[in-house]
Amino acid sequence: MTEPGKPEESGEPAPSRTAAAASMVAIEQVQAKILTIRGQRVILDSDLAGLYGVTTARLNEQVRRNIERFPADFAFRLSREEFDRLMSQFATSNVGRGGRRKLPYVFTEHGAIMAASVLNSMRAVQTSIFVVRAFVQLKQMLVPYKELMVRLERLEGTVGTHDEQITTIVEAIHLLMPPPEEPPREPFGFRRAKKN
Repeated sequence: MTEPGKPEESGEPAPSRTAAAASMVAIEQVQAKILTIRGQRVILDSDLAGLYGVTTARLNEQVRRNIERFPADFAFRLSREEFDRLMSQFATSNVGRGGRRKLPYVFTEHGAIMAASVLNSMRAVQTSIFVVRAFVQLKQMLVPYKELMVRLERLEGTVGTHDEQITTIVEAIHLLMPPPEEPPREPFGFRRAKKN
């Protein structure tokens, strides 16, 4: 039995503040490597291999050997155009000097977990936790923006219909109003001057 106000001891050491800070740094480092391609959040095979402590060749070899575990929503190979865009944005490779010769794979959150399981190394399994947390945090950060976009779209639709309705009302009012009075016309032709 514990004293009131003191946490119950579970037998496991409580995580230290430095461990929590290190965890946040690791998650932020992973988040920096997450890209959006084809509308999905993904991580390049070379970045994932670096996180898992293996070579890119080893990671891709394990993916090819277990390809049935990697459907298109887990991992996919970039097209030449996508890869060229990435190279121009991030200068990821220099093919002329021993860089990539094959188009890279990219892994979604689920693909990153599956890659850790096929690599079957302790570091990959431990690091996959940070990778998953990084993906989850990015999703959570985007939720308010998605809600804001939905509200803006609704507002635009409402304002658009209000504009049409206001225009219709103004036109109806113009039709109901009598025509503006014209000033009296002066008589046409010759006039005699009035004598006082």
